[in-house]
Amino acid sequence: MATTLSLFWNLSSASKKERISATVKLVSSLEKFQGQHSPKVSPGSEDDEEIIGPTDGLDILNAHDVAYSIRRLIRGLASPRESSRLGFSVALTELLSRLDTVTSAQVISIIVDGSKIQGSMTGQEERDVLFARLFGLATVIHSGLLVRQTPLSTSPSSATNPSSLESYKELVDHLLTLGEKKSWLRESAWWAIGQAIDAVIKSSVSWKEEALASTLEVVYQREKDLWTPETVATTLKLQPVTPKHDWKSTLAPTFKNADILAPANFSSLGRILKETPGEDEWQQSSTGTWKAQLHYVWNVIFDSLLPENEPGRHRNALFQEFFRVVVDETLFGASSSPERKFWGFLVFKKALRRTVHLHKISLDVVKDIQNFVQQNPDLGYTLILQLTGIHGSQQFDKLTRTKTVESILSRMDGDGIMKYIQSLLEQMDEFDNDTIAEEAKKIWIADQFAALVRNGAIPKREDWIQLVLNWFAVQGLYVVKRKSTKGLLAALRVTPSSLTSDDFRRTCRSKLLSCLADLTPPPTASQKGDKAPKEGTIKVDDESWISKVFTVVSQLDKDSKHVTPLSEPSQEEQLLLQQSCEAMDNLRQVDGEMREAARGVELLLSASLLYHRCANLDDDEFDAGTCLAAAATMFSTDKSKKRRKSHTASQPESPKPIDMLVDVLIGFLEKSTSYLRAVANKTFSCIASAVTETTIDLIVAQLERRDPTDLVADDEDETESATSEGDDEGAESSDKENESELDDGDEAALALRMKIEDALKANGVEAAIGDTDEESEEELVDDEQMMAIDEHLAEVFRSRSGDTKQGRDVNAQREATHFKNRVLDLVDMFTRKMPQSPHNLRLVVPLIELATKSSKDERQLSDKARGILNNRLAKLKDPLQEVDQEYAQTILDELHIRARKAHSSDALATLSHCSLFICRVLTNIGYEKYVVQLYRESIVDFMTRKASSLNITFFKDFITRYPALGWCLRDDILDTSLKAINAYRKCQAFQLLNVILTLSTSTGGSQDVLSFIPKLHTSTLQFINSACDDQVSLSAAQIKDLFKLVMLGIRQASKVDSSNQNVWDSGAWRTLHGRLAASKRFGSSIAVLKLCSQVESALQAQNGRQYNSIAPKRKAEEVEVEGVSSDTKRKKKKGVSTSQS
Repeated sequence: MATTLSLFWNLSSASKKERISATVKLVSSLEKFQGQHSPKVSPGSEDDEEIIGPTDGLDILNAHDVAYSIRRLIRGLASPRESSRLGFSVALTELLSRLDTVTSAQVISIIVDGSKIQGSMTGQEERDVLFARLFGLATVIHSGLLVRQTPLSTSPSSATNPSSLESYKELVDHLLTLGEKKSWLRESAWWAIGQAIDAVIKSSVSWKEEALASTLEVVYQREKDLWTPETVATTLKLQPVTPKHDWKSTLAPTFKNADILAPANFSSLGRILKETPGEDEWQQSSTGTWKAQLHYVWNVIFDSLLPENEPGRHRNALFQEFFRVVVDETLFGASSSPERKFWGFLVFKKALRRTVHLHKISLDVVKDIQNFVQQNPDLGYTLILQLTGIHGSQQFDKLTRTKTVESILSRMDGDGIMKYIQSLLEQMDEFDNDTIAEEAKKIWIADQFAALVRNGAIPKREDWIQLVLNWFAVQGLYVVKRKSTKGLLAALRVTPSSLTSDDFRRTCRSKLLSCLADLTPPPTASQKGDKAPKEGTIKVDDESWISKVFTVVSQLDKDSKHVTPLSEPSQEEQLLLQQSCEAMDNLRQVDGEMREAARGVELLLSASLLYHRCANLDDDEFDAGTCLAAAATMFSTDKSKKRRKSHTASQPESPKPIDMLVDVLIGFLEKSTSYLRAVANKTFSCIASAVTETTIDLIVAQLERRDPTDLVADDEDETESATSEGDDEGAESSDKENESELDDGDEAALALRMKIEDALKANGVEAAIGDTDEESEEELVDDEQMMAIDEHLAEVFRSRSGDTKQGRDVNAQREATHFKNRVLDLVDMFTRKMPQSPHNLRLVVPLIELATKSSKDERQLSDKARGILNNRLAKLKDPLQEVDQEYAQTILDELHIRARKAHSSDALATLSHCSLFICRVLTNIGYEKYVVQLYRESIVDFMTRKASSLNITFFKDFITRYPALGWCLRDDILDTSLKAINAYRKCQAFQLLNVILTLSTSTGGSQDVLSFIPKLHTSTLQFINSACDDQVSLSAAQIKDLFKLVMLGIRQASKVDSSNQNVWDSGAWRTLHGRLAASKRFGSSIAVLKLCSQVESALQAQNGRQYNSIAPKRKAEEVEVEGVSSDTKRKKKKGVSTSQS
């Protein structure tokens, strides 16, 4: 017993894991004890009866520990502690399923005897006993003991069976009684009866038919003429196994048909399942209580109509009618309560898992597939082939409006992705006589490859990424002449084909560039603790994907045996390519501080040449010579630098190499391709360390606001120059161009023609239609008609010109906004990459321009600029290095000038953040005086100018950030408050003084504090007195703030020097208290009068402390005077006290 007693405690644990572990240990221990037990041969002897004790017979064939455990587990079912019922019932079920020395009658008898209700039980105890009986009878069913046929192994009589018809009847009778006793136990008790019926049906006991017959008799005798969801569930279980029973008479008159699931019975069935009491003859019991869970009868119904494990037995047509009548018209009926409609949705969700008639595809099935692939990644490839193969559709996700295929791919591993890619390449080899279908298949495969690269959830691996990029390069840039059995072409499975169209090749080139853009992630600032970059992304120290593809293209150019380029490079292009390759080889040798910049320039060169290769086929010129020249100058050797210096000594100064590179990157940003933008951002992040002042000025120049009409004018000038150049090419080419232009503008030309015809008809002139060379009588038009026609025609052409100009303005403005947005990405990148660079100062004013002066259409642009200022520059942790002091002062002066004229609170907040940033720069280099002087001027503007846009927050932020500098402004604020334009501004001045006294007194000397406090005392007293005289209008809240300031000043003065000789005039505040009490405005404010009394008391206490510090000296003087009585001393002390007060 010592080995099992400790295990019973954990059976009640709230942890499922602990309960199962205790059950396993207990059952295994009891099995060992039972295996070592020898049964008693003569159970009827008196000695045995004395040892056995209980009369349940368990000790005859079972070990003492086993018998005790069975009784203990049955008693534990009534325990309300934590999860006792769950733990004890599971342990009892498992133990009974393994023992062959007990009978169902024995266990049922012990359960019933141990769960009897006593008269002295409380309500809670009664519920515990009833639950114990329910759980105990359920263990008999679930353990299989109810229908076990194997005789007892150690029984004295070999014919003793553990189950019998009598024990089955007894169990069903106890469960029925239990359901009738308490309505809240009815469903659970009948569910257990259903489990017993299922156990009998699945067994091969000899008394099966008698058991089912007895069940029919007892169930329908007790529930006669009273149909509930429980009796419906029992009927559904019994009907298939008792076909000889007279079901028509049993179901009548409630149901019209003998089959309870016949369509004629659906109306009655719906009313029963709705469980609404008092509405009809079928609902006369108290079963109308509602609960959120569905009744178990719905599971029985779905098992009959739509068996989960037997799809061939689905009764689909019958289910559709059942769902329409029972669910749609009953649970979702117009008179149904919200609770019944809630059940309807639960039924719909349950049915959705078993049928496809309610929806084309179940989202739950999709989730199950995703979870299945996540657990078995190897099977994801097979599912993809089935969904997109012959029996599926290549557009499966589009047709089903789900992301099933995409989600499966995201849960596959690298090997599965490689298998999928190989299957797509195999489909390229399959030839289709239908040219259109063949072209569509190739484009679909290209889309699948691009989707694999673009989807960030798919695990990236170098082998399959390189395979996809190589395939795009070969299909888009080359014509395959011969099939290769090894190398790159063999891996791609490419074969000679003349069916590849130009559109498909153009698609492959576009996909190649877009994939490279996706594989070039946006750069991030390197910080400690950052996660390692994902596989497949560009790294500074490793070869980028763009460089890898460029290397592959260079190798294919040399393989003239198998492939031919679509476009043969000219001699000039070949020379440029050769020089670029040599420059990239030299850049790979750069080491040290310029290593990162060299990698960026190498990326720029390879990306430029690759784009030139892809774009040149689409008649888009691109010049990579600028990049090559800048790289040669920026990373040249010492000898070449000396030669270049001597050669250019007499020539004007040329642009810096870094400026040339950044100018190229800005040109990339003007393009509308994601590839060039990704290359520009990545390259700039690498070369940011080499940026100079002129580079920043070049970037900032792109952010300047320009008039859209100027942009349109520039476009028109370019168009006119292009037209003038095209005029020299001959009349034939110009005719073709004119024809193409007319084709492109057919709709616009037709609309213009219709307007002209309407103008002519309005003046009585018909437009010429058809051939006008034939002879016809000419209709003359007089001068007045001609003038009217001219006016109408002028109006037509004027409106067309205005529409065209307005459209150009809008498009130009939109393109300019997008371009500036991309340039701001470079600015943000520079501030993150180079936080200590002094060039950050040159970004402040241009960003302020964007943040404060952008139009409503440029809201995104202004928000982004404001974010860089507030979140980047204003929060830089490290100080700037090598700062130009004069330039910083100029910027701070400009910020304060703009702040005094700001038109919104957001703009002023941004200016305040920038001002604090510049203040930090200047204080780091020792120019605090200029900062204080500038804020002093702004305080004067705030106090004395009514139109000033400054607010108190602007100064509070400064004082909070720099308390020492704020302390220097105390006298200026107090003096300027006397010149304030109104009382409100003057109150704000005292609020600033409150902040200064709270934060800054520790930074000032004691003499400064003691000299300032009396000034503050006098000014505050005068201000409040003026309010009592109605000279200024102050509210009670403003008066309270002033009193709080005075109290703060008293406390701060006492902290600095408690024995100071300055005598506080408490009498003035006593007088003020009387005036406030007599005031009509403040006399009713108890809080104001109370604060005034507190000030008076604090001043008296301060005077008392000053007297205590003087008293010892006075006492020594009095001792020297002889003949003075004690009364005289007291009078002197009183006189001193009076004089002090």
